Amino acid sequence: MAGLNVSIAFFLSVVAICEVIRQVSKRLLPLGVYRGLVRELVSSLQLCACCLELRMLMEIGPWGGGFGPDVILTLLFIIYLIHGVSFDGASANPTISLQEFLVMDSSFVATAVKLLVQFVGMEAAGILTTHYWSWELTDFHLIQNLMALDCSSSIHTSLYHGIFVEGICSFFFHLVALKFQHSHPLYRAPVLAVTVTTLAYTAGPFTGAFFNPTLAATVTFHCSGNILQEYVQVYWLGPLTGMLAALLLYQGNIPRLFQKNLLYSPKSKYRTPKGKAVPGLKQTGDNGEGQLRTKPQS
Repeated sequence: MAGLNVSIAFFLSVVAICEVIRQVSKRLLPLGVYRGLVRELVSSLQLCACCLELRMLMEIGPWGGGFGPDVILTLLFIIYLIHGVSFDGASANPTISLQEFLVMDSSFVATAVKLLVQFVGMEAAGILTTHYWSWELTDFHLIQNLMALDCSSSIHTSLYHGIFVEGICSFFFHLVALKFQHSHPLYRAPVLAVTVTTLAYTAGPFTGAFFNPTLAATVTFHCSGNILQEYVQVYWLGPLTGMLAALLLYQGNIPRLFQKNLLYSPKSKYRTPKGKAVPGLKQTGDNGEGQLRTKPQS
């Protein structure tokens, strides 16, 4: 349990340091710089560092520490719950940034900057976490350093099934995120944490359930077992397809590409009241403006 306690201390330290950076940057930097650069950079670093440490526990913990999947899933839920509350509106996920671009909530330049800083943040997290493992504070880290020399792919299924699994995970994740996008973070964060935990439990054995292209690239693209083209198809093509399908199902169109609603008919803004019949008047039909003509009864 000592190794687990060290990992929990690592999670808390990463979150605390990233939160301090966010708060200081918000006060000292212009709002546009904070939202477009610092917020995404720090949140991406926080997400990737925690994911790397959690993945290490998932691989080594069951036989090296004696704890089962229930501990990993509990940690995953708590970590994503904290992410949802502390990210301050950042996504740390390229598919969410592209979704914001497609619904015209973000410009091309702003989206490109977000994608770049997400990549930089996660690469920085990989470097920092590897350096932290080199201290070998626990036996887990010693074993991790030995395994890192020849890590294996997270794809444990066929290529097309892997694409389908990542696509389905991304589809449900984005559908839930769209449904609760305007909810308060205290309500949205638990829902997304439960969604991520459920998807990880269901799809984790097949692909690792990343549904985050940049996170997958940092964590598993350098491992042996699959070529780069296969990694790109599973971890980039799958999540992007799932995001597009969720967006189309949720609102019926993709505003950046086409305005016509393919699934839902627009609802009329006005509603014609249903009045009671007036004695002495007779309804004779529509006058062409959605109203009934009447004439006095003789």
